[in-house]
Amino acid sequence: MLKIVVFGADGKAGSAAAAEAKSRGHQVTSLDRPDTDVTDPTVVAGGAAGHDVAIMAAADPTADPAVFFRSAAESLITGLGQAGVNRLVWMSLASLLPDANGVRLMDMDGFPAEFQPFSLAHRAALEIVRGSDLDWVAVSPAGNFDTGGQPVGAYKIKEGDLTASVTYPDLARALIDEAEREQFRRTHIGVVGAL
Repeated sequence: MLKIVVFGADGKAGSAAAAEAKSRGHQVTSLDRPDTDVTDPTVVAGGAAGHDVAIMAAADPTADPAVFFRSAAESLITGLGQAGVNRLVWMSLASLLPDANGVRLMDMDGFPAEFQPFSLAHRAALEIVRGSDLDWVAVSPAGNFDTGGQPVGAYKIKEGDLTASVTYPDLARALIDEAEREQFRRTHIGVVGAL
């Protein structure tokens, strides 16, 4: 049994990850964004103390994404270090993944301009995490979320593909698999629902 802290457990991805971890018998601390400021390293350290793994799934829709995600990355590096938690599973974006030709989705012709600021903010934060000593992995849909479909109960790793989709419960399986098995280290993986 692992002790897993989920930052952003009030969101769709975070709540799905917490539910999946609990269903596997792990001890889960669910920290909600309004009550837990993931941009404050003291708060992160206090929330993560005594845990084996941290999952970062928090977002603040009221904040400038460039400020929020950069601050969250810096805070997690400092706070997790203080708490002695080395494994970080970071909920990321498909737009940062390369497609089958090696082109990052956000750099493709036709990528919606309105998604660029959020994507750039995530990219900058991931670069901060990449420069840390944490044992991290970034996990995202390979494309989009399937918000209306039924979970298939499994997933596979896939390059960036905006036509691909995954449900929140199937993505949560990947998040918790990475918390448990640490198959991928210091990289970004995309997942799709698959039988």
